[in-house]
Amino acid sequence: MQQNIGTIDKAIRILVGLVLLSLVFVGPQTPWGWIGAPVILIALVGMCPLYKILGLSTCKKCAA
Repeated sequence: MQQNIGTIDKAIRILVGLVLLSLVFVGPQTPWGWIGAPVILIALVGMCPLYKILGLSTCKKCAA
C-alpha cells in the first residue's frame, strides 16, 4: 500500500479529526463527531482511498 498523504495533509487531517471527535464529548454532543475517527485513522495510515481513486498525492517523496 503506497502512501499518498504528505506531512502537512496528515497534520491537518489529525487536527480536523480531533475537532470532530470532540463534538461527541463536548459542545453539541452529536454522534456526527464520530466521523473524526476514520479521518484520524486515514492520516495515521498515510493512504487516502479517495486520493488513490482520483490519482492524487500530497506526499512529495512518496509520489512515483
